[in-house]
Amino acid sequence: MASIMIAVMPFVGHVAPMRAVAEAFLADGHRVRVYTGAAHAGAFASLGAGVVPWRVAPDFDEHDLPAAFPALRDRKGPAQMLANVREVFINTAAGQCVDLRAAFDEEPWEVIVADGLSLGAHLASEHTGTPWATVSIVPLTIPSRDLPPPGLGIRPGRGPLGRARDALLRGILPLVSARLERDYRLARSDAGLAPGGRPFGDAWYSPELVCASGVPELDYPRRDLPSQVVYVGTLTPAAAAPPPPGRRPDWLPDAAAGGDPVVHVTQGTLNTEPRDLIQPAFAALGRQRVRLVAVTGRRGRPELPFPAPPNAAVSDVIPYAGLLPHVDVMITNGGWGGVLAALAHGIPLIVAGGDLDKPEIAARVAWAGAGIDLRTGTPSPRQILAAWRRVSADPAFRASAERVGAALRQHDGPAEVVQHTLRLLQARRAPGA
Repeated sequence: MASIMIAVMPFVGHVAPMRAVAEAFLADGHRVRVYTGAAHAGAFASLGAGVVPWRVAPDFDEHDLPAAFPALRDRKGPAQMLANVREVFINTAAGQCVDLRAAFDEEPWEVIVADGLSLGAHLASEHTGTPWATVSIVPLTIPSRDLPPPGLGIRPGRGPLGRARDALLRGILPLVSARLERDYRLARSDAGLAPGGRPFGDAWYSPELVCASGVPELDYPRRDLPSQVVYVGTLTPAAAAPPPPGRRPDWLPDAAAGGDPVVHVTQGTLNTEPRDLIQPAFAALGRQRVRLVAVTGRRGRPELPFPAPPNAAVSDVIPYAGLLPHVDVMITNGGWGGVLAALAHGIPLIVAGGDLDKPEIAARVAWAGAGIDLRTGTPSPRQILAAWRRVSADPAFRASAERVGAALRQHDGPAEVVQHTLRLLQARRAPGA
């Protein structure tokens, strides 16, 4: 039995996959504690894991980030991404480190398994000298000499001009990220660490083990992929539970028996303004012969500020184990967990990726041929209707989605994270290590 600390940033989209990882460690007989925000403590305590709450680090409500981080107010697009990285991830890192060091002093762990966006886990690992395994719950953003800088949502260039463009962008990146590098250095200092250490661009990934959600079929090819990276597929339990009574939409029995195609529309769990995507999707497809299923992404809040068409069902959240086997096309804001879940079922996608990591995810889906990148987070009804007609008429999209899905289904992500982490521990314990 090993003593495991799992660090999870307090976002629903981070908690769900890391909960599956915690469950896999517990099922394998290990002692598990989880460091996360108070709103998500119950999700891990219900598994039997110990919970270490954010104390010195400023806990927050992901649905009202400006309340804890005023600098995020009225930010959208690239400005939001940069402010998010600085305020939510870098400026909380020192506090996370303090919290984790206190937990380590109380009861040492053998390895810290961290959500890839938990910089505090990296700093705590450096302080304690314990190994650190990264679980990348978003697409890999490790820089490469073969790719444009990560996060821009653009595909690798082709030919001499395309490669020159990518090289130019890579050269500009240090200038753009200079302030983030300074903020990260201040966070290290505030955490009591000496100058030096890994540079900001490498600080998100363990030098020993990176368990990357996804598969190579959704990642651009590169010659310099670090040797510690392993792909683990989707981070969901191997056997997901069926929807609980009362949460199963009444259209599901009819959908299972055939009839009109089912189109799932989701705004995700962060930046859940339904007018951005759900409303134009309703306008585009409300008169089509489809069955629309929309989720607001806010548990306990299924209401929309506009009427739904007669062919639409609306819920707050729906467990994907019950929903996705009946879905023909998904229209999504591009959250990585939802995208992987859809592709694991061979469902082609229409992606409206507006900010944060979403444009990058949308570009990868289109590059893989598994869907259409709308290149905006606020598409018009006409854009959605045209994309839906393309995806529905061209079987190549479904074939590509199924190809990616077949690769995803080869994995049991949570179990593989456990296996790779235990190998890391064994290597550390070996004589002379």
